[in-house]
Order: sequence, then structure tokens, then C-alpha cells
Amino acid sequence: KIKINSTEIATHTLRKMWDVNLLNVQEQFCVLFLNRSNQVNGFKCLSTGGIDNASVDIRLLFSIAGKSLSTGIIIAHNHPSGFLEPSKADLHLTRKIKKASELMDIQLVDHIILSHIDYFSFAEHELI
Repeated sequence: KIKINSTEIATHTLRKMWDVNLLNVQEQFCVLFLNRSNQVNGFKCLSTGGIDNASVDIRLLFSIAGKSLSTGIIIAHNHPSGFLEPSKADLHLTRKIKKASELMDIQLVDHIILSHIDYFSFAEHELI
């Protein structure tokens, strides 16, 4: 199993699992599900949206986390534009998922925004 102990490993793992054909075309919202040792239990792309948004069903996210007995999650989405700064909608969604994760006793480890070249980590910027 892949152990996530840094943002670089998380980003590398996400890139290996991501549909690279869509990275520069459509937003996708995906999740890495982690066990207590931060090993990857699974990966799920929850939605594929348009050029600048993808909807997220938080109930589905936590349903999968519960069924996989995950104790942590790393959420991620891409910005096809390449502009990595989080939008107000990104910040709002992160706060909403953080609140739900606390109720479910599942740690929100990070929220990563990917572009074809770089990434933005909410954890590294102390936004989680």
C-alpha cells in the first residue's frame, strides 16, 4: 500500500490515478481514502464537471469513507486553467467538508488543487 506522509507523495499518487486526458479540460473532484497509518485504502473520482466547476455530494464522499473504514481523506480537484489560487467556492467547500469530517471522526488531511504543472495544498497554506 502507498503511505502518504507528505504533500509531494499525495500529489504524485493523485496524478497517477487521475484521468490525465481531463486534467486540462474539465474539473474533476476526487478523493484519496486513508487508513489509520495514512496508507491509501482507495481512490474515487466523485464528479466530473465543466471547464470551471465540479459538484460534490458530501454524503456520497462520507458514505464511501465509512464503507472503506477510512480514518482520513485527502480531497482534490483540478483547475484546467492552471491558475491554482483557491476560489471562494473552493474555500467554502473545504470548510463544509472539514466540518462534516469532524462530525464523522474522519480527518481531512488536505485539499489539493492540481494543474498540469503544479499544485496548491490547503494544508501547506494553513487553510485546513
